Amino acid sequence: MDIKRTVLWVIFSFSLLLLWDNYNRYTGKPSIFFDNPTTQTAATPATPATTDNTAKTADVPTATTTAAASGANGAAGVPTGGVTPVKSEVITITTDLIKVDIDTAGGEVRRLELLQHHESGDEKKNVVLFNSDAAHSYLGQTGLIGGAYPNHKSTFTAVAGPRTLDNADQVQLVLQSEQQGVKLIKTFTFKRGEYKVDVKHDVVNNTGASITPSLYLQLVHDGSGVGGGSMFMASTFTGPAIYTDTDKFQKVTFESIEKGKVEHVLKGDSGWIALVQHYFVSAFVPVGNTAREFFTKKLATNLYAVGTILPMGTVAPGATASMDATLYSGPQESKRLEAVAPGFDLVKDYGWLTIIAKPIFWLMIQIHQILGNWGWTIIVLTIVIKLAFFPLSAAGYRSMAKMKLVTPKMTDIRTRFKGEPQKMNAAMMELYKKEKINPIGGCFPMIVQIPVFISLYWVLLASVEIRNASWLWVHDLASPDILFGSYHIFGFHLTIGILPILMAISMFIQTKLNPTPPDPIQAKVMMWMPIVFSIMFFFFPAGLVLYWVVNNILSIAQQWFINEKLVGKAV
Repeated sequence: MDIKRTVLWVIFSFSLLLLWDNYNRYTGKPSIFFDNPTTQTAATPATPATTDNTAKTADVPTATTTAAASGANGAAGVPTGGVTPVKSEVITITTDLIKVDIDTAGGEVRRLELLQHHESGDEKKNVVLFNSDAAHSYLGQTGLIGGAYPNHKSTFTAVAGPRTLDNADQVQLVLQSEQQGVKLIKTFTFKRGEYKVDVKHDVVNNTGASITPSLYLQLVHDGSGVGGGSMFMASTFTGPAIYTDTDKFQKVTFESIEKGKVEHVLKGDSGWIALVQHYFVSAFVPVGNTAREFFTKKLATNLYAVGTILPMGTVAPGATASMDATLYSGPQESKRLEAVAPGFDLVKDYGWLTIIAKPIFWLMIQIHQILGNWGWTIIVLTIVIKLAFFPLSAAGYRSMAKMKLVTPKMTDIRTRFKGEPQKMNAAMMELYKKEKINPIGGCFPMIVQIPVFISLYWVLLASVEIRNASWLWVHDLASPDILFGSYHIFGFHLTIGILPILMAISMFIQTKLNPTPPDPIQAKVMMWMPIVFSIMFFFFPAGLVLYWVVNNILSIAQQWFINEKLVGKAV
C-alpha cells in the first residue's frame, strides 16, 4: 500500500471541497463548513441574546439621522420612523493619519478616511471606513438614556477652535447639547500619529433633582460584507465583535442578528465592542473597569448595531459626571492594536491556529526590521522555516526517493498478484522490509508541517502590513500579481502574473521528482494537479504565491540533492 499517495488524494479531494464551498459563499449560497455565526474563545457558554437585550437596550434610539434608517421599528417607548430634519453642520477634523467628518446633528461620526491607506488597485482613492450614503452606512453614535436626555438624534453646537493639527500634537472638537436641563458635552481629542480618538462625555445636571443617566456607545453598519476574499480563498469576517475579560472574543454575523439567534455576552465589568473587516477595524473601548451591558440589534432593513451601555451613577443637581472612552478606527496593525486594550489584537484573525501564527508573525516583524521590504521578508521567512524543518523533510524526501527506486518492483508485484490483495500486501510488506523502506516515511513529515503552512497562510492573509507593499514588479503583495494584465473571463476578474506561472512550473517539476503512480488514472490526476492549483493561485495575493513559489523551489532543490547525491550512493 502507498500511504503517501492516499494522503495526497485526501488533500487534493479536500482542496476541491473547499473550492466548492468558497464558490457557494461567493455566489451567496450557505457554507457547508462555516454556518456557526459566533466564534468564542472562552469555555464559558455565552448567554442567549434577543434582538433587544435588556430594558436599557430598548431605550437606545433606533432611528438614526441616516436615510437608511427611515421607517425603522423601535422598541417600546422609543420614537420610530424617520428623523425630523434639523439644521446641522458637518465638521471635518484632519490629522496626519485620518480625516473625520462629525455631524452636529447627533454628534455622530459620519465619515472617516484613512490618509495613509489607499484602495487596492487605486492609489488615488483612500480607504474610507465610516461613511453614510445611499449605498453604504457605517456610523459611530453615542448619547444618553434613562430620561429625556441628549442622544445621537439631538442637535449639538460646536465650540469654536482649530480643525487641523497644523504644528500642534493634538486637536479637539467640543460639542454641546442640552435637553430639559441636562447638558451633554462630547469632547473628541485627535492626536498626531494615532488612529485612536479620545471621546469624553461630560453630563452636567442643571435641573433641581438628581438624575441617573447611562451612556451608550454604538457602531452602526449595513449588512453588506467588505471584500476580503474570493471563491478561491478563505473568506475573511466582516461584522460585529464583542470582548470581555471573562468571555473573551466573540464574533457575531449580520445574518444571525437578522434571525434573532445571536448568542453573546450581555453584561460585564470590562470589554469593548467593534466592527471588524478585512485589514481594518473600528471599536468603542470604554476606559476603566466599570459595569456595562452589551447589545446587538436590527435598526432597519439591512441596518444593524452593536453597542455597550455604561451607567454613570447618580448625578446630583449642579454636579457633573464624566465617562471616557476610546474610538479606534484604522488598520489592524499588531502594535497599534495591542496598545488599545486587552484582547484587542484578537480582531486580527489568524484562524484556529493562532498559537502558531502569532510567533510566525513576530518572526516576520523581526526580519522586516532588518530588510525593510515585505517581499524579501517573505522569502527569508520561507527559507528560515524550510531550514527549521530540514531534518524532517529530508527524511521524508529520502523515503520518497527510495520509493521511486523500487517503483518497478512494486509495479511487478501488483501485476503478479492482481486480484489477490492479501498476497499483494504481503509481498509489498516483504519488499519494504528488504529495502528498509518506511511506507509512511514520505507523508509523515508533510503532515507535521501542514499546521505551520496553514498558519503562515493566515498570517499573510490577515496582515495589513503587507497591504500595498511592493516587491520588484509586484505593486501590492496583498493583491494578485498583474504583471501581464487583468481580464474578465466568464464573469470573473482574472489577473495574469508571473508568480502563478512559476508556481505551476515548480509543481510540475515536483511531480516529476516524485514516484510515478502505478495506476494510469492516478498518474494523469497527479499531472493535472499543477494546472488546477495554478488556476487558484491566479486569484491569490502575490505575497502568498511568492511564499509557495519559494517553498517549492527550495523543496525541489532539497529533493533533487537527496535523489542524486544521498540515495544514489546508499542504494
